[in-house]
Amino acid sequence: MLKAYKFRLSPTKSQQEYFVKTFGCVRFVYNKMLEERIRLYEDSKLNPNAKQKLPTPAKYKPEFPFLREVDSLSLANAQMDLNRAYTNFFRDPSVGFPKFKSKHNARASYTTNNLKGSIRIEDRKVKLPKIGFVKLKQHRPFVGIIKSATVSMTKTRKFFISILVDQSEEQWVPAKNKVGIDLGLEHFAIMTNDEWTSEKVANPRFLRKSEEKIKKAHRALSRKKKGSKNRDKARIILAKKHEKIAHQRQDFLHKLSKRMVDENQVIVVETLKSKNMMKNHTIAKSIGDVSWYEFVRQLAYKCTFYGRTLIKADQWYASTQICSSCGTKGEKKTLDVREWTCTCGAHHDRDINASINLLLLAD
Repeated sequence: MLKAYKFRLSPTKSQQEYFVKTFGCVRFVYNKMLEERIRLYEDSKLNPNAKQKLPTPAKYKPEFPFLREVDSLSLANAQMDLNRAYTNFFRDPSVGFPKFKSKHNARASYTTNNLKGSIRIEDRKVKLPKIGFVKLKQHRPFVGIIKSATVSMTKTRKFFISILVDQSEEQWVPAKNKVGIDLGLEHFAIMTNDEWTSEKVANPRFLRKSEEKIKKAHRALSRKKKGSKNRDKARIILAKKHEKIAHQRQDFLHKLSKRMVDENQVIVVETLKSKNMMKNHTIAKSIGDVSWYEFVRQLAYKCTFYGRTLIKADQWYASTQICSSCGTKGEKKTLDVREWTCTCGAHHDRDINASINLLLLAD
């Protein structure tokens, strides 16, 4: 089983410069190969019988010698990323055609592989190809064979490493409980277990609570002259505020998803299409802040790790409209209807009723 462990790096100034240079070279090679593949496709339409050879990173090294200064495996992985992007596009065109990477918007990262111990951890340091040992904060140990490592940099110039490890399957003690989880905006999650006990988890609304600070930082940034040092300082201040919100959200989601996996053997969750729901501009910001997709994603991989069963209800399953007592499907209810009474006489809390219906899918 492959599992990734992410740690904070503390590189020296020269090591930081190397990382930034590698990020740039990987982005440069990716864009060059994408540009050439587009050109080859256009040429093939003019001459269909001509055999075209796809570009590789080695092709650009004679013309651009600075590419020799970075890890060659990082460039090879950029080629693999481009091939994967093309494969995904032809498999499902809705994914979108591969895009050129921007210096300011693209994620600053590169991936390298472990060849004969080229990546290893010793004495609170990690050894990486071409650069040697870099200090890291290893907050938890792991056992397994290191396959690859991805070095990344945030907008606030913090460096991290994600180490992919091949581990043996662990034997986890099964849990006894089942739970149905209904996701919402008023409450982040409404959960009902097989003991018919319901719980509502409040929506933390991290973005909403920090909105005034974000606006203030945006105004400060807009007043700074482009290209000035003060503008760069203001940009970092704004990035730190966004970073704090992201960390708060991730911490909340990880703790809640881990708790659900620890307590339950079977988890049933509703399927929500956040992208479609965000077309409603009235609630778009709230939906973006609540991060339903990320919560379900975390549940999915943690269930795999810990031997749990995750059931995703059908997108069109009307958990809100069905009476959990008699099974009768009532008329569609607007969002402002929080309680309703079925024809059988049962009175329901909208969200708790939905979580009970989801729980019934586990049987």
